[in-house]
Amino acid sequence: MDTSTCPSFPNERPHHAVSGVADALASSFVTSYAGVVAFLAVANEGSFSRASDRLGIGRSAVSRNVQKLEAQLDARLFHRTTRSTSLTREGELFYENCQPGVERIIQALEDMRELRNGPPRGHLRIHSTPGFGRKVIGPLLRDFYAQYPAITLELLLDPRPADFTAGRIDVSFRDGRMEDSDIVARQLIPMQMIVCASPSYAQAHGLPRHVDDLDVHHCINFRSASGRIREWEFKVQGLAQKRHPPAAHIFNDIDLVLQAVLQGQGIAQFPAYQVCDLLRSKQLVACLAQHAPDDGGHYLCYLSRKQLPARIRAFVDYIIEQTRALDLQCLTTLSNASEG
Repeated sequence: MDTSTCPSFPNERPHHAVSGVADALASSFVTSYAGVVAFLAVANEGSFSRASDRLGIGRSAVSRNVQKLEAQLDARLFHRTTRSTSLTREGELFYENCQPGVERIIQALEDMRELRNGPPRGHLRIHSTPGFGRKVIGPLLRDFYAQYPAITLELLLDPRPADFTAGRIDVSFRDGRMEDSDIVARQLIPMQMIVCASPSYAQAHGLPRHVDDLDVHHCINFRSASGRIREWEFKVQGLAQKRHPPAAHIFNDIDLVLQAVLQGQGIAQFPAYQVCDLLRSKQLVACLAQHAPDDGGHYLCYLSRKQLPARIRAFVDYIIEQTRALDLQCLTTLSNASEG
């Protein structure tokens, strides 16, 4: 195509012209910003020398920045003599118009300092997997809100990993450490996986004594958010093993898996926090405890240790204290089951 015959349009500009306008705009902004800062310092201090001390720059730099601003505005802002500096009428008007913006900037700085160092307040957006969120985190939020009523809470239950940036997530809970080096991951409690059955199922079908016995039992599997069937994890003769036992039922919600097990429809593997109280109350029985896999850990995750807002710091400290005080590992129950 011969571009020489193409019509030109009035609103079209060559790339170098657009680039030149952008450079000029950037240069103008830098000049205006430095000039306004210098102008305000001189107006507040009443002299160029005291303004230079306040800003930590030379007196000539202050004078030069004010002169550039005056040239941009095409107005004289100060009456200057060897003994005094005072605002012109145009300078007074410009100062009055700048004051609301200055006050808003100062207030914004104070608000940020208060968020960092003041009493915890603001909105807290929390992400958790559904099972851990319902069983552990949800019940703890009431007392946290009672301690920090100025913090509003939003708990999002989602099996997918948190997207801290796009989802504007403050704190996330997950199983296993995150590989992202920008994420701070602090272990809350260990995570042991336990195979469970109802007493009625155990009486009718018995319980597996070895992982190979799973093939002849009614196993209930969990489909993760990725669409894959979650593997059952074990440790046999010191080596990690993953199994895909044949499924009697498959659910994509851990609560439905638990409900089916409680109803005696089959056996399933759960995180300990999900079933501790049910094991203690004898609504469930554990098996294959001798083949429990290594601890995977439940972690509390957030973006950075630096400039952590007070609301996040308060929540992190509270959750760590409260979850570590919970007995969610069923160690006694597992030991008794193994001995039996």
